[in-house]
Amino acid sequence: MAFTSFSDFLAMGGYSFYVWLAYGVSLLSVITLISHSVLTRKKIFKQVAQRLQREKRIKAANNREHNL
Repeated sequence: MAFTSFSDFLAMGGYSFYVWLAYGVSLLSVITLISHSVLTRKKIFKQVAQRLQREKRIKAANNREHNL
């Protein structure tokens, strides 16, 4: 579809509300998905690091008990 001017492009042949709403909803969905994925990844890495530290402390405590 060819547009004669930029304002015709923005008007989208009279369907601008639906077209730009669809673009907006799609963009919002993608941004939400990316944000959620990044935050979940950070949370998982933090939990793994905490678990490894806990296991290291438990192992060190067990070694001290056996050395006594």
